[in-house]
Amino acid sequence: MSEKYVSPVLEEIRRHTLKEDLIIAHDYAQQYIDAVDDMPVFPKNESLNALSIFDVPLADEPVAPKEILDELHRYGSPATVAQTGGRYFGFVCGGILPSSLASKWLTDSWDQNPAMYVMSPIASKIESVTERWLVDLLNFPEETVAGFVSGSSTATIIGLTTGRNYLLKNLGYDSMTNGLNAAPTLKVIIGEGAHSTVYKALSIIGLGSGNVTIIPADEQGRMCLEALPEIDDHTLLVLQAGHVNSGAFDELETIIPLAKEKGAYVHVDGAFGLFAASNDKFSSLTKGLELADSWSVDGHKTLNSPYDCGIILCRHEEMLIHSMHMTGSYIILSENRDNMLYTAEMSRRARAIDLWATLKGLGKNGVRELVWELHCKASYFAEQLAQHGFEVLNDVAFNQVMTRLETDEKTDALISALQQSGVCWVGGAKWKGQAVVRISVSSYKTTYEDIDLSVEDFIRQRDLIE
Repeated sequence: MSEKYVSPVLEEIRRHTLKEDLIIAHDYAQQYIDAVDDMPVFPKNESLNALSIFDVPLADEPVAPKEILDELHRYGSPATVAQTGGRYFGFVCGGILPSSLASKWLTDSWDQNPAMYVMSPIASKIESVTERWLVDLLNFPEETVAGFVSGSSTATIIGLTTGRNYLLKNLGYDSMTNGLNAAPTLKVIIGEGAHSTVYKALSIIGLGSGNVTIIPADEQGRMCLEALPEIDDHTLLVLQAGHVNSGAFDELETIIPLAKEKGAYVHVDGAFGLFAASNDKFSSLTKGLELADSWSVDGHKTLNSPYDCGIILCRHEEMLIHSMHMTGSYIILSENRDNMLYTAEMSRRARAIDLWATLKGLGKNGVRELVWELHCKASYFAEQLAQHGFEVLNDVAFNQVMTRLETDEKTDALISALQQSGVCWVGGAKWKGQAVVRISVSSYKTTYEDIDLSVEDFIRQRDLIE
């Protein structure tokens, strides 16, 4: 007979009551929310140095949740980047809407694995509903399905994997069974300004860079139409709905119908720009977008959902499932949505609930207003900089602004000074071989007063440099 062993450590943990700890967590979270708009956007050195408190060996015995929370709030909160405030303009990081933050607290306590219906009926239902909402919001074809992943990097991998398999199947080759060793050669066409995650995805799925044709970009970062090579049914074409620096959209209305007529597979990288399709005011940018085969996008960027909420949307459900499917005698599929069929992961968090709560908290009009307001505020930011002598390098198509000083050295110095000042936070990039300041207006929390304060700091730091 086996020993009925009961761990005294685990028994003590099981006897613990969470109620007081959750109250403490609530109080600390509320303190952080109340303070975030007045915090340095990037932590000061004293806060960063204080992080050494965490450099200790793992203790032999458990530490009480209250002590853990105290340590995290006392030393962790001051060392965060204030991404959920109004003056963070780096890396296209959105804020977090009240509807999704509050619901996330509840659903974190559920801790659901959404892989299959039998593992979480609520996660299955929510993913199904969120998929329909997204397809309707973006005016995509009714047959479009969605998979919910960590971010658009993973979404791009899934989209291009599906595209590879789709093209090969149409050419009479089953890559899922036979692998790629004897597969017909595919050609990949991308723009000069394609995001690095596209190259990563191509490497992961076995297409590499040798078969990639890179199309020159125009002055805004759009793919030059006149440089497009011959497109055929061996072609995997990757377009952009929102250039990572300029925010420009490739000429989707012209390129996608041409590619589809030739039998190509078209994937659109819309990491932050795809939600422009929800508002007719952006129709000049997004017309024809719905004709593509797959799209990748992040909810945690312009939609302002919590991290991590990426989405792969694809109009070829059977091929997407075929590309992602796994089997096992223990797998229990159902007549309801089994979420694992649409992503590369089985075990993951139920992130679609965050998206559902974000969308429900905004409604269709809220999403439309959010993307338009972000655009208007980016345009205002650019206008204010220009009025104070800064060169603005791009047309503000969506929510991105680029500026620079006379030399790379001064521009890099300006970026460093702005990042250190704590008033706002911006990133740097290279544009046409020159250093630029990259500004991403992505948070619903950003006000025109936040922009005015940031522009004042731009002027102040520039004057100190010059």
